[in-house]
Amino acid sequence: MTGITFAQPLFLYLLAVVPAMIAFYVFKQHKTTASLRMPGLQQFSGSATTFRHYLRHLLFAFRTAAVALLIIVLARPQATDKFQDVSTEGIDIVLTLDISGSMLARDFRPDRLEASKNVATEFISGRPYDRMGLVIFSGESFTQCPLTTDHAVLINLLREIQSGMIEDGTAIGNGLATAINRIKDSQSKSKVIILLTDGVNNRGEIAPATAAGIAKTYGIRVYTIGMGTQGVAPYPVQTPYGIQYQDMPVEIDEGILQEIAQTTGGRYFRATDNDKLVQVYNEIDKLEKSKIDVRQFSRKEEKYMFPAIFAFVLILLEVLLRNTIFRNLT
Repeated sequence: MTGITFAQPLFLYLLAVVPAMIAFYVFKQHKTTASLRMPGLQQFSGSATTFRHYLRHLLFAFRTAAVALLIIVLARPQATDKFQDVSTEGIDIVLTLDISGSMLARDFRPDRLEASKNVATEFISGRPYDRMGLVIFSGESFTQCPLTTDHAVLINLLREIQSGMIEDGTAIGNGLATAINRIKDSQSKSKVIILLTDGVNNRGEIAPATAAGIAKTYGIRVYTIGMGTQGVAPYPVQTPYGIQYQDMPVEIDEGILQEIAQTTGGRYFRATDNDKLVQVYNEIDKLEKSKIDVRQFSRKEEKYMFPAIFAFVLILLEVLLRNTIFRNLT
């Protein structure tokens, strides 16, 4: 139940009669106070006003409340129950994330890998009706999480990702092929892979162009994201004194990423900082919308019976009391 509504709300304006009745009653009480002049009035000075004398005002209170309730009855109060019938048709999406050592570069805050995990988490949370999976790759690739609607589990597995979990390198073709294998048998109306990398394909047995052709065969759209600033960026380098950061040229194979996107009917995006990465995911979110049909139903139930009965009881009480207990006072 969502609340009380009125079928004839204009009748509620009649409630203005109630304060007018009260004002008239108070005015009448002052006007009808009589004075008695007679010899020997002092003999009545000690007589006390009885409690019954004060209770006589109950008659007016009953009458006023009954009038207010009858006005509410005329306005026809109704309780409204609302129901929603929601049908959803989600999209299957596999996030394919590069976790090579270069993803620790500091041109993003705090680094590329953490920035990509944070933005991907927001993307997952904003699509509750879609099945999503997660593939990670560097020198090789594997499935971190298969397609699932349990986004809490997916997000937890995403947060556990660290660079160095698998052999270093950038096997874009292998990462894409693993993602295709996870989504190719899906019955969803739309199958999507989002592939993010910051480097050039230098490992793996499957060429990126070959993997793109396979994706096209299965009707899978691939959105590719090249992650890295323009020019140079501080990369982690192992030295005798530990990990140090050195400015090195940013190399992204934009040509092959564009080819993958074009072959599969997707799009290529370049993210040069945190804000641009957020914009990229927002753009993909707009391009791939889940189908959600919402139908609303409402049921109204008349609620005038209770105020009508209460008003009748008050009127009956006034009549009975006026002709019994308060008969000599009115």
